[in-house]
Amino acid sequence: MTDARTTAAIETVIRLESARLIAGLARYTGDIGLAEDLAQDAVVAALEQWPGDGVPRNPGAWLMTVAKRRAIDFFRRNAELEKKYAEIGRVLAAEGDSVQPDFDRALDDHIDDDLLRLIFTACHPVLSVQARVALTLRLLGGLTTGEIARAYLAPEPTIAQRIVRAKRTLAQAHVPFEVPGAAERPARLSSVLEVIYLVFNEGYSATAGDDWMRPALCAEAVRLGRVLAQLAPAEPEVHGLVALLEIQASRIPARTDAAGAPVLLLDQDRNRWDRLLINRGLAALEKAIDQGGERGPYVLQAAIAACHARTFRPEETDWPRIVGLYAVLADVMPSPVVELNRAVAVSMAYGPQAGLDLVDQLAAEPALQGYHLLPSVRGDLLRKVGRIDEARAEFERAAAMTSNERERQLSAERAREAAAGAGWRQ
Repeated sequence: MTDARTTAAIETVIRLESARLIAGLARYTGDIGLAEDLAQDAVVAALEQWPGDGVPRNPGAWLMTVAKRRAIDFFRRNAELEKKYAEIGRVLAAEGDSVQPDFDRALDDHIDDDLLRLIFTACHPVLSVQARVALTLRLLGGLTTGEIARAYLAPEPTIAQRIVRAKRTLAQAHVPFEVPGAAERPARLSSVLEVIYLVFNEGYSATAGDDWMRPALCAEAVRLGRVLAQLAPAEPEVHGLVALLEIQASRIPARTDAAGAPVLLLDQDRNRWDRLLINRGLAALEKAIDQGGERGPYVLQAAIAACHARTFRPEETDWPRIVGLYAVLADVMPSPVVELNRAVAVSMAYGPQAGLDLVDQLAAEPALQGYHLLPSVRGDLLRKVGRIDEARAEFERAAAMTSNERERQLSAERAREAAAGAGWRQ
């Protein structure tokens, strides 16, 4: 009988090898859906054999060999794909018959290329954003459908269908399993970065549910960012994204109190910030700037985060510099949300009325009509300039607009504080 520790160790090994296995198989078959099915067959074989025989010296090679043999069986049954069968058969024959070949030989010298191809394919713009996120977490994160569903508070069948449709769409659109060429690469890379960024943001400030954060999603996004930085080391925006995520993730231990209630930035105990993550983020930011990416959207956001990370007390923050960085970001990536953030920075640098004037200009912006942080920010600035009744109304409106229970409670508490005339710090 296999004990729980052995089973857990085997599952960990399989999870670590999963993305590489699917990536390598997708290159051979040209079909991500088929590659995942073959990988799952190999995993089943491993779960059946390894508990008794022990984990092989090169588990990735073992899994790849078994999966390729399953591929041969599949193509043998499909006469229309006889050519593919012959190609894979030649590859397997060249690698030998041992179930434990050398790891590098089994995965060829293409493993980094394969993973990069898998990332670009899973994040292909032909898919909806939701589909890209789900497929990336499934194929590259190794998360089960149930884990993804729990992370996004969605029914498991919904996530399962989303993943199935995504793979079907890629196949029907004949999306090639390749790294895009120079002309297409910027747009495709932008899609990849967006997916990783969205995964992190959902973990950092959950859009719904009882918890303000879901740190596991943040950790997965940081991991994916680091993998991408290794695979595409010459892309400054990749390093910019990694810098942003590392620095933001450093604050996670300080963003909630013992009861799980939100603690806002200026109230956080900065001694609880993870200095190792900050140092990693600052190093990634320096690398991005050295590569000429100082005006990249993710690099600019990382530079803003770095202004906070470099100080140990809120009052030491260089708010005028942050205002300047937001001005550049607004020029590079025009967005009402960026303008709202710039207004907050202006209020900190030049006074609440200056910030409120900017926020009032955004009040009619269509893109912000359902955005709960607009009334939240406006309420805080109104409170600071002494317009208490208006501030309370804005906090109540923010509470009604959010689907996250913790954030709703925070806004409701701010409304009560304003009504009672109590001081409240942002």
